[in-house]
Amino acid sequence: MAVYALSGVLLIFRTTDFLKFEYTSHRQLEAGLNGQGLGEQLRMRGFSVEQETDGKIVFPQGEYNKQTGEARVTNKDYPFPLNKMVKLHKATTNSPLFFMNIAFGVALLFFVVSAFLMFIPRALPFKNGLKIAGVGFVFAVLMVLFSS
Repeated sequence: MAVYALSGVLLIFRTTDFLKFEYTSHRQLEAGLNGQGLGEQLRMRGFSVEQETDGKIVFPQGEYNKQTGEARVTNKDYPFPLNKMVKLHKATTNSPLFFMNIAFGVALLFFVVSAFLMFIPRALPFKNGLKIAGVGFVFAVLMVLFSS
């Protein structure tokens, strides 16, 4: 559960460079590609050309030499253990580990429900717990409704 919680918190900062490091890769592609062909070959999300000359194409993540076909791409990613945690958290039905995410979600839901079964329904802690849960539910609904 801790891994799932930590990777969830880490995903909040996925659009920033928090805890990411830069690495450069060199890829050999066909020579003489134009901007659109380069984007198709690199398969990068949101690919755009910043500058295109006779000899090279410059894009936000690197550059491509038209004569040699070499593309130098700079990416940012999490270090090894953090990268694995994020991939576990973002598992889809195509991933063999998506059953683990379902199990964690069901376990978390069980913990939420079982917390109410720990007290006698007529006891003061149970009533206070219901009030706090109600306020939390209203807050969650408001966050979902008014978030962008």
